[in-house]
Amino acid sequence: MNQITSPYITLRRLTVIQSMEEYIKGRGSQINTPNRFLKQERVLEHFEGIDELPDPDPGTEVFVDHPKQIVNKVESTDLPFLYSLNPYQGCEHGCAYCYARNAHTFWGISAGLDFERKIIVKPNAPKLLEEFINKKNYQPATMSMSGNTDCYQPLERQYKITRGLLEVFLKYRHPVGIITKNALILRDIDLLSELAAMQLARVYISITTLDEELRRTMEPRTSSSENRLKTIRNLTDKGIPVGVMTAPIIPGLNSDEIPDLLKAAADHGAIAAGYTMVRLNGDVKDIFSDWLQKNRPDAAKKVWNHIRHAHGGSVSDSRPGIRMRGEGNIAQSVNQLFKLFRKKYFGESKMPDYDFTKFQRGGQMSLF
Repeated sequence: MNQITSPYITLRRLTVIQSMEEYIKGRGSQINTPNRFLKQERVLEHFEGIDELPDPDPGTEVFVDHPKQIVNKVESTDLPFLYSLNPYQGCEHGCAYCYARNAHTFWGISAGLDFERKIIVKPNAPKLLEEFINKKNYQPATMSMSGNTDCYQPLERQYKITRGLLEVFLKYRHPVGIITKNALILRDIDLLSELAAMQLARVYISITTLDEELRRTMEPRTSSSENRLKTIRNLTDKGIPVGVMTAPIIPGLNSDEIPDLLKAAADHGAIAAGYTMVRLNGDVKDIFSDWLQKNRPDAAKKVWNHIRHAHGGSVSDSRPGIRMRGEGNIAQSVNQLFKLFRKKYFGESKMPDYDFTKFQRGGQMSLF
């Protein structure tokens, strides 16, 4: 098995799948953006170049990392949880707008195609979580999976790291929140039901659009919107509190779907709803611009200008308190539309509070 060394970790190359097409179906990004941390990169200068060939094997590659810690403290005031953990780095879902793409550059690889076809898995995540929870002075706090990449992306079927993490949360009676675009979460409905019965679990299903043509190109390896709605229903029927995240809202592209998205989610049992405004920081700006030009050429200019208008003239925004909602007339109209239909379809319903009193230091059973 080949050993691949990055500046940060030693990676093991496991699998390579799929072949290149002119437009790479099943991928959100069609380009690899330059990595600002690298002094030298191999690129294709011209399509007829004899020695300048593109990567001949552009399919999904899986790398294994064994980090020393898995739980991250969240410093942002925009997020409603204190800790996050991500069992995967990179995401095969391939969402063209994903803010997490920028994190891939710290590993010496591109935020573009590399983000969705070079996936780093962390099989020791459950062990690290248990070590963190067992710290002498640790007090239970809100903890979210998928703060960066989706913990139920396709590789979870094989690696089952997320399931291992849920087993730890159940063992210690520790609250956990999950956000996902994948119906694979239903595999773990047994663990989630037990956690929910003790007010220890919340789930948000992210649904960006009900337009399947748009979803297939913008979020190519996610579950269909129909399956995500069915997932809300199945989780709800098992007593698991579920909300919907209509995120991100992209003005001029999916913003007019807000009423239909909220109604569909409420009709399937969701009890809460949230949204964020799209923001295209770092390399995501070039990736999404390229996606727009190739997939929505007639609307590209209008959508791009709407995004700029919602962020004070720039498509990128890092200002706390503003970056998640935007500003200006377009952002305000989106906010008003969302509030109006959330009130109509959800009323005053909201997620139940976590019960932190259930936490049991030392756990209930031996997992490792």
